[in-house]
Amino acid sequence: MKDELVRNAAGRLVPTIVNGKPQVAFAGVGKYRPKGRKAAPPISSCVDYPADGNKLVKDLRTAFEMAGLKDGMTISTHHHLRNGDFVANMVFDTAAEMGIKDLMWFPSASFPCHAHNIKHLESGVIHHIEGSMNGPLGVRGMGVLRSHGGRYQAVQDGEVHIDIAVIAAPAADPFGNANGLVGPSACGLLGFALADSQYADKVIIVTDNLVPFPCIPWQIHGNYVDYVVVVDRIGDAAKIVSGTTEITRSPDRLLIAELAARFVREAGIMRDGFSFQGGAGGTALAFAIFLKDMMKEAGVKARFVRAGSTRYTVEMLEEGLTDYILDGQTFDLEGVRSMRENPNHVWTSPFTSYNYHGKGNFASMVDVVVLGATEVDVNFNANVVTHSDGLLLHGIGGWQNCLFAKCTILPIPSFRDRIPVIVDEVTTLCGPGELIDVVVTERGIAINPRRKDLIDALKDSRLPIRPIEDIKSEVERICGGKPAKPEFEDRIVAAIKWVDGTVIDCVRQIAE
Repeated sequence: MKDELVRNAAGRLVPTIVNGKPQVAFAGVGKYRPKGRKAAPPISSCVDYPADGNKLVKDLRTAFEMAGLKDGMTISTHHHLRNGDFVANMVFDTAAEMGIKDLMWFPSASFPCHAHNIKHLESGVIHHIEGSMNGPLGVRGMGVLRSHGGRYQAVQDGEVHIDIAVIAAPAADPFGNANGLVGPSACGLLGFALADSQYADKVIIVTDNLVPFPCIPWQIHGNYVDYVVVVDRIGDAAKIVSGTTEITRSPDRLLIAELAARFVREAGIMRDGFSFQGGAGGTALAFAIFLKDMMKEAGVKARFVRAGSTRYTVEMLEEGLTDYILDGQTFDLEGVRSMRENPNHVWTSPFTSYNYHGKGNFASMVDVVVLGATEVDVNFNANVVTHSDGLLLHGIGGWQNCLFAKCTILPIPSFRDRIPVIVDEVTTLCGPGELIDVVVTERGIAINPRRKDLIDALKDSRLPIRPIEDIKSEVERICGGKPAKPEFEDRIVAAIKWVDGTVIDCVRQIAE
């Protein structure tokens, strides 16, 4: 497509129109101020719902018919069951049976289990997807990639209007109160569906575990829900765990994780009452284990851990190494158990944790966050959605939102498959360098020159601290030089949103 392009504050050419909607170009970190009022769903009346509170309907098709599903609408789903989700596939199979076309799918994320829906993209049931895409779905039409907080912002601000939200709930009552804590498909929490429940025109709960009213605790309030559907299974909770949520066994990655933990300790960040957040990748999980051992040795206790919880963070809570887990997503079944049993394992949502258009959020209160990246450049800009070949392979998730921590560390290998990870300029800009403080590789640690406080704190350290340019040059010698840059066509396949809803970059079609 050849809509007008403008150069944003990051120097990237970005579209002014995406899927027929006007866009605002990225103006710089903290520079864009929203105007107006929040979006709102239609006003409802109790007289339109059963007086006995029973909102059960016989199947998903009936719920769609009663909700008024028609061509061109936007349907949302969420991903708390990750690669074990069954409901999103049910949604579009049902829409296809009804002869519906041109739907926009608005998932909080998609996974390989949703490759089933490629046929619905090809047949026209789904027109395009706006969401965090992980797996083989790719981008058809113009995709829009947002962070988890950016998704909440987009719904709250009216940038995306959800016609029908379909929420997979491991437990629900006939009134529509629901949670993710109990049942055969228990996944922990339902925070990614919160905005959907509050702002969508119609809300459908799909559950495989109907309980008597009231479903306590209610993470989704039945007052927002129109219909409840019971199915045999909403998913396979065992597949919450995936290859991205298992600790690394690579010696190089373990070294990187240990160096990152040592950096946190020696920079003075690890102290009584501090807070941290680690990602769900193998290196980030290993970092948490190294940090845990260092905390025990030093007698240090964290006030809270921001999560995606795993059994490693659960162990820290149960061993008294942190007062609280503030959890946005459970990444394994130990996290689900802990959230169900321990009141100090608290469920949160993108509103509390990541929404940039709010009156503050938790992200900026975290002392240190450890995240991954596919590329970093010499100006500390980072990429998480494409690789150096330009192919779109990942969603953003909560990555952008976490960059506002007091110290952001990217522990990454210096090369992958003999392709350097530190480059002159990232292929796709997802995070501005001013928000990325430290890059840790197996060949050294680079501190952003903006962080003179960290440089001063580590000036006498025995850690291998080096300029990022030196690490880059060494790796290029090892790999035999710089790889050829991919060639792109003019066609834009995805717009990358910044946390405030502006367009920070875009992904173009690879030239054939």
